Amino acid sequence: MSNNENITLSESAYERLKKDIIRGTLPPGTRLAVKQLSDSYEIGASPIREALARLVGEGLVRVFGQRGFRVPPIDLADLWDVTNTRVLVECQALRQSIEAGDDAWEANVVATYHQLEKMEYKPDHDFAEWERRNQAFHEALVAASPSRWLQRMRAILHDQHRRYRFLSTRFEPSRDVAAEHRALRDSALARDADKATEVLRSHIERTAHNVEQVLASGDTELREAAGLN
Repeated sequence: MSNNENITLSESAYERLKKDIIRGTLPPGTRLAVKQLSDSYEIGASPIREALARLVGEGLVRVFGQRGFRVPPIDLADLWDVTNTRVLVECQALRQSIEAGDDAWEANVVATYHQLEKMEYKPDHDFAEWERRNQAFHEALVAASPSRWLQRMRAILHDQHRRYRFLSTRFEPSRDVAAEHRALRDSALARDADKATEVLRSHIERTAHNVEQVLASGDTELREAAGLN
């Protein structure tokens, strides 16, 4: 196998593992055995190991002593640590983006919001497609931030938060996410950084509150999905 082929397989293993962890296909607490993953994804053991090592660096996989790799369990302390850090990083990136954004930035915010809005008002929308459009909108909002480190940190924290969000969306109470996104768009385009960052902070924190509520409910299905049973 050439080096380029190995890089391609490693990247494929990384993307597939990451998606399955974030979406809960591999639930919290799941043991990640290299051979089983290799057989399941039909990818060699070496690219699987490389992907797992990369995901360990991003916090989406943990090494538990001699027991190997596992999907991190749901942990409310970790959830709030991720949430509070994401608020700090993403709000700063949004503030910078509002200050530096030009006409092209505005156009991209409008375009990505429009694509997201079309999904949000469909009663039975494809959640995977909604998630893709939601991510594109959030990325467009901060795209004009000139800080590469903020952008990198924001992306890692966004993925960590997505894992909790996928859990919460299966059970979360009624929430007008569309109105939250509309307020975020309007305040960003109005160049009101104070209001936009406050809307964003509330938007991010609602997920954490929802996870707390559903875990406290004692729902057996939820606890199994969260790896707590």
